[in-house]
Amino acid sequence: MNVVEIKDLVKRYGNNTAVNGINLKIEKGEIFGLLGPNGAGKSTTINMICGLLTPTSGEISILGGNIEKMKDKLGYVPQSLAVYNEFSAYENLRFFGKLYKVTGSRLKKNIDDALQFTGLLETKDKKAKTYSGGMLRRLNIACALIHEPAIVIMDEPTVGIDPQSRNHIMSAIKKMNEKGVTIIYTSHYMEEVEALCDKIAIMDNGKIIAQGTKAQLKEIVTDKDTLDITVDKPDKVDTDKLGSIKGVSSVHMDEFNIQVTSEKGANNLNDILMCIMQNGVRTSNIGYKEANLETVFLSLTGKKLRD
Repeated sequence: MNVVEIKDLVKRYGNNTAVNGINLKIEKGEIFGLLGPNGAGKSTTINMICGLLTPTSGEISILGGNIEKMKDKLGYVPQSLAVYNEFSAYENLRFFGKLYKVTGSRLKKNIDDALQFTGLLETKDKKAKTYSGGMLRRLNIACALIHEPAIVIMDEPTVGIDPQSRNHIMSAIKKMNEKGVTIIYTSHYMEEVEALCDKIAIMDNGKIIAQGTKAQLKEIVTDKDTLDITVDKPDKVDTDKLGSIKGVSSVHMDEFNIQVTSEKGANNLNDILMCIMQNGVRTSNIGYKEANLETVFLSLTGKKLRD
């Protein structure tokens, strides 16, 4: 059963097209990853799914119905924290619960469950402004769960927090999903997507350029090899010249590391190394990378996820 269906979705701002005719189907019980470099259209898409933005054209169906009628079935964890600093964790949850018309014994139970679930029960009476960044992120999630949504949309839920809080949140996401909640997940951390997501769509320039399971996406680059090289003088490397070598499909430089993706069987290793080592550049740690989601993303967009 598809709990989210998107058909020919478009969002324009004047002459700028932020989302350009995308189609998506998300099944019940999936953790669905939505990836893309900055400016790809992810946040605009999420805001339209949540009903915060009106599409220019196209259709969005939530649980078989119109967004406006199904808003109470959605939980939204925004990238920007959406809690009241002067309220305690308990007061924040009570406030958001009442917004969703959760009252009485159900509200009390849901507050206790959300606090327990996010590991905040012992600090429930402390004001949000006294919380660490990781605790605030967890409170943000708790507020999104207070009305027991069927679908939870999480936009960069672990940005800017410590590893312990990140692990706690990832564990909570898995437990949430085990209870049958469908999750739409965006992140700039590819390792999170690898660990959590069942299916993934990759966006670039407002379009979906690839989608499928992790295994299906990795099949995209089985005809390519990615060479990983460390250099001592990255500023001396001519990346444009590297990209013009026969068989090379993309070049990405990250500080002292260069990744060169080529068509399999191009036999261009010598040309690549000779090009890099011009102008007195020395190389080390040369090796081919096994295909993973980062390789797929780099091959399709020419960028790393955190660019």
